[in-house]
Amino acid sequence: MRGNSVLGVIFSNVGDDLIREFTDKRAFGSVPFGGRYRMIDFPLSNMVNSGINKVAVITKRNYGSLMDHLGSGKSWDLSRRRDGLSVFPPFGSNKGDFNNRMEMIYSIAKFIKDSNKEYVLLSDCDVVCSINYADVLNTHIQNEADITLVYKRGVFPQKATRMMVFSLEHDGRIRQIRIDPKLKGECNFGINMTIIKKQLLLDLVYGCISNSKIDFDKDILQKNVTKCRVYSYECTGFNQVITSMDSYFEANMKIIDKESRNELFHSKAPIYTKIRDDMPAHYGLSANVKNSLVGNGCRIDGEVESSIIFKGVKIGRGSKVSNCVIMQDTIIGRNCNLNYIITDKDVTVKDERVLMGFRSYPVYIRKSSLV
Repeated sequence: MRGNSVLGVIFSNVGDDLIREFTDKRAFGSVPFGGRYRMIDFPLSNMVNSGINKVAVITKRNYGSLMDHLGSGKSWDLSRRRDGLSVFPPFGSNKGDFNNRMEMIYSIAKFIKDSNKEYVLLSDCDVVCSINYADVLNTHIQNEADITLVYKRGVFPQKATRMMVFSLEHDGRIRQIRIDPKLKGECNFGINMTIIKKQLLLDLVYGCISNSKIDFDKDILQKNVTKCRVYSYECTGFNQVITSMDSYFEANMKIIDKESRNELFHSKAPIYTKIRDDMPAHYGLSANVKNSLVGNGCRIDGEVESSIIFKGVKIGRGSKVSNCVIMQDTIIGRNCNLNYIITDKDVTVKDERVLMGFRSYPVYIRKSSLV
């Protein structure tokens, strides 16, 4: 792949309104996932694994924890004298619209223009997947496409907003784009990954901004689907789109399955993250752990079943945790019973508490809560 000819651009806040419980104090990109990762780790690692060595991350709000996580980009081999990782804090005329890709791109237009890259890869942080962008770019070049949009074939995500559905020709060319249609059953829906030539992107964005048009999906993609050569690329394998708390919970539960986990995390294209050095997990004499992922630094003295346990969690004697996502440094007291619960970081659950949710409605406990 000509990865050094591609500039990666990641939108860290697009989709904040979909999981507002998590993003009230953090960007979508810094939402924890899978026991040790953040959502931004997936697009960032996919880019690095595909040979893309210049990446811009655009933030809009609540970006403190995101910048702490990214640091200099060393964990992704992006701490470089040339190219590497660039993080752009919010600036622009409309700081209240966190889903406005058009203005975000316009705010770093000079950075994009000054880069020595031929193509730009745009990505959100709402998809958990392992994708080889080398194949996407090669398909883009072979089709002589102006724009290539990555899609997934499946059931239209529930509670999704601003989702695009594609009607495809036999050769993969997109003949129609619909935004948020009312559909049932399977369809081809976009997952907000786009490859486009740098100059074409800038021309389209400048043209829209000068005419007070700021909807990227509608004013650039949908409007130009018949004017430009717009093609598709199907993302296969394990991929989960996060559009709600329910889909976030389901995505975590799915990676407990060994086959799904091996499909997402494999040696040829690993998912990188910031390393937190910690001691191995400690299991007490009364511990009983089944079908779960347990992070480093945990102390387990109770029962854990079908759950994701992040680093530094403590579970007291006599407690049972089932079908839960328990985030970093949470403390669960003795003789508690938790089922279908999502705790944010640094939560403390007192002794003998019973907290119950449902698979279709997991109960969320805010960061640093005492319950």
